[in-house]
Amino acid sequence: MLSSEFEPVIGLEIHAQLLTKSKLFCSCTTQFGLGDNENTCPVCMGMPGALPVLNEQVVTFSLKTGLALNCKIRETSVFSRKQYFYPDLPKGYQISQYDKPICENGFVEYFLDGEKKHVRIDRAHIEEDAGKSIHNGDHTLINLNRAGVPLLEIVSAPDMRSAQEAAEYARTVRQILLYLEVNDGNLEEGSFRCDCNVSVRRRGAEKYGTRTEIKNINSFRFIEKAIEYEIQRQIDCVISGEKIVQETRLYDPDKNRTFTMRSKEEAHDYRYFPEPDLLPLKVSERQISTARESLPELPIARATRFAEQYKIPTGDAVVLTSEMSLANYFEEAAKVSQNPKASGNWVMTELMRELNNAQKKVSNSPISAYNLGQLILEIDKGTISGKIAKNVFLEMWSTQKDPARIIKEKGLVQISDNSAIEKMIDEIIAANLSQVEQYRSGKEKLFGFFVGQIMKISKGQANPELVNELLKAKLGTSAK
Repeated sequence: MLSSEFEPVIGLEIHAQLLTKSKLFCSCTTQFGLGDNENTCPVCMGMPGALPVLNEQVVTFSLKTGLALNCKIRETSVFSRKQYFYPDLPKGYQISQYDKPICENGFVEYFLDGEKKHVRIDRAHIEEDAGKSIHNGDHTLINLNRAGVPLLEIVSAPDMRSAQEAAEYARTVRQILLYLEVNDGNLEEGSFRCDCNVSVRRRGAEKYGTRTEIKNINSFRFIEKAIEYEIQRQIDCVISGEKIVQETRLYDPDKNRTFTMRSKEEAHDYRYFPEPDLLPLKVSERQISTARESLPELPIARATRFAEQYKIPTGDAVVLTSEMSLANYFEEAAKVSQNPKASGNWVMTELMRELNNAQKKVSNSPISAYNLGQLILEIDKGTISGKIAKNVFLEMWSTQKDPARIIKEKGLVQISDNSAIEKMIDEIIAANLSQVEQYRSGKEKLFGFFVGQIMKISKGQANPELVNELLKAKLGTSAK
């Protein structure tokens, strides 16, 4: 358990593969899952004399991302060689950006438990990915398909103070990238992964403690669990007088612990110098303006608008804007139904439950947003009750028919005729005289019994509000 005497300090480095068709410096495809070493050429295999050529789409995606993260765009950025031995990066160095990144000094805002959080972005820079090492007993196999795939590394300031804040920040960045359509957000395939920098200090102290880096985490749940473990490990070290070593660690989810991978390098250990085979990257004001104009309404702005425009709770607005397709679905349903609150409730409960059960995305929903809006209209018009609507919804899900057709075919129109309902009430009262006497003598809970009986003989089609109103009049006021 985290001691109240200590405060964690957390920053994240997010590695997001940019959703280009070809690699950063060559024309090899970035398609995932092809045969081992199939997506390779002399450039990404590091052959002597092979020269890099920058992918223009990478620059466009980087500008969009930087602007969405509220970064300042550097009009002239520089690629550098990061000298480090990667067994799966044949050149023996990585082309990255060091002292002059394309994006810097931004911030991200998000909600956690109803509170708005603000995390600064130090930088977002372009670099190439390494290949993949597959360890098999005493042997290691190298797959270079991923080598040279374009990455944007997004480095936060050490502004987070809990594992929950860090995980929610990572979710928010992923959400923004998905809205921008610059990253596929696939954590399992490693196209969105995270390094977590963690240190602890006594509360009130200004100086940071010695930090460790937990490398390559590809699950939001594991981000939380790894950081929580590391915080407690460091606190235990401080309390016992043990020195915390600056190092890179790995997280083992099966054992829920971190362990040493290697000592942590400093910038000077990488021997950065400008990449001699690439000119400085210059972007024009026009390119920046074009990128800014292409930005969609981003998640937190859309959530804020939903809460204000549709008068729904902020928490609901955050859920409904978690994906762009979900937000679009909700807005269309609300437009058709003219009932945003009910539309939000149906989307977040009935629709999301069925989507999760079927492991479908909202874009593949058998029920269109238009038809969901029409279903809500039928409830509001009094054609069907909310209870019947749930059965209609399930029929819509399985048949893809529109609600009006299902209601007609199955004879589900709500009974709202006073005389018809009064006739049912008379039948139930006549058949249950002893319960009527008990109700009138003070047993008010029996009212629910009468309602249930009426709904039963009407097959759930009697208008519940009308049933309550007419039944109270027929039974009279119970004694108290």
